[in-house]
Amino acid sequence: MPEPVQLNLFDPIPSSSDPECGSAIAQRTGTFTDNMKLPIHRWFRYSAGFSADWVESAIGELNPQTLLDPFAGSGTVSVVADKLGINSYAVEAHPFVYRLAQGKLAWNTPIPDFLAAIEEILQVAAQLTSTFPQPIPALLSKCYTEAALEDLFKIKQAYLQVAPHLCEPLQSLIFLTISSILRVSSFVGTAPWQYVLPNKRKAKIHNPFDALTYQTFLMQEDMSLMQSLGQLPRSTLLQEDARTLPNIPDSSIDLVITSPPYANNYDYADATRLEMTFWGEVQSWSDLHEAVRKFLIRSNSQHVSKERLTLNTLMSESVLNPIRDELFPICQGLEQIRATKSGNKAYHTMIAAYFIDMAKVFQALHRVTRSESKICLIIGDSAPYGVYVPVEKWLGELALAAGFDRWYFEELRKRNVKWKNRKHRVPLHEGKLWIHRSQ
Repeated sequence: MPEPVQLNLFDPIPSSSDPECGSAIAQRTGTFTDNMKLPIHRWFRYSAGFSADWVESAIGELNPQTLLDPFAGSGTVSVVADKLGINSYAVEAHPFVYRLAQGKLAWNTPIPDFLAAIEEILQVAAQLTSTFPQPIPALLSKCYTEAALEDLFKIKQAYLQVAPHLCEPLQSLIFLTISSILRVSSFVGTAPWQYVLPNKRKAKIHNPFDALTYQTFLMQEDMSLMQSLGQLPRSTLLQEDARTLPNIPDSSIDLVITSPPYANNYDYADATRLEMTFWGEVQSWSDLHEAVRKFLIRSNSQHVSKERLTLNTLMSESVLNPIRDELFPICQGLEQIRATKSGNKAYHTMIAAYFIDMAKVFQALHRVTRSESKICLIIGDSAPYGVYVPVEKWLGELALAAGFDRWYFEELRKRNVKWKNRKHRVPLHEGKLWIHRSQ
């Protein structure tokens, strides 16, 4: 295994005003790339995230009492809030990703307990004979050698035997530890957005037992650094719906930092299918809707197709009133283009459903935020079938309709400007959508 990277939690974050680094840092604000060098954040690569360094600088500038991330992902905002000693709430609807965030937020677990549990799992696993399930899920057979799969199933079985005797934070921490070695133990590649590519082979893979040992060492090191700061966990993580936020108290939040799903047809359920298949949470791609997708913001055409939504029904939703005159012609145009395409993707209903869901998110956010609060959404625009959708503009208008006072957009980087292998050539961008509440 590679040597651990030596990190220091006390290293200062480069200033965005530094001409040598400011532009590059700003462009990476909406990406998870830098987090893979940071303690705790690097425990699991969940690409649908943003820069922890930027979150830390934003909290430092705005000095909130209590912050919220309604699309928490694997817990970037919560980990930063814990590091800084800030009260925070985090909401994640994806059941598996919620469990990953639980693991990261268990960073304060006593390190001897963590190491002892891992050692017990390794000992139990070493004594097990073959533990292959029957039948072996097809995705796993495509992604692992027989030897690697046998070792992984031994580790899984050992965890299932040991876990009932462990406290809940420790269970989550070890669940994350094992989940984090699944991709490095596979010989297949992964697309930038975490989709598994069975036909793409990696040059280097790791033995599962070696990978688990290394991951444990890395996590032990990070836990020691985080615990040395003297802070106690102050994050509340909830598995619930950002469209309602049922367990967030009214008027309790003065800063929201988040990155909601983009309206770009990315399937957040499919992104974790390898891990969920390994744990037995899904058996095939067809299971993803009931297991994950139905809980999420409708930003994926598979989601709306499964629900058999019609454009007229969606357009009758009153929350779309502020943008209906602009939205409806675009959705009609997408419906017409769809009839000419072999893929037959329901972008017309996906776009409408997406803005319905986000309108409800803003209504929920208005209930839970205080006067003089701020919201920052890392967001990108969209162009399904090459038809431009002004996402930040429509989201801003929906926020005003929900009761917020003003919004503005701060562009971070251009997207879709490298035309090779692109299906359309519509320039896109990504940036910060700032929304302010006065009263």
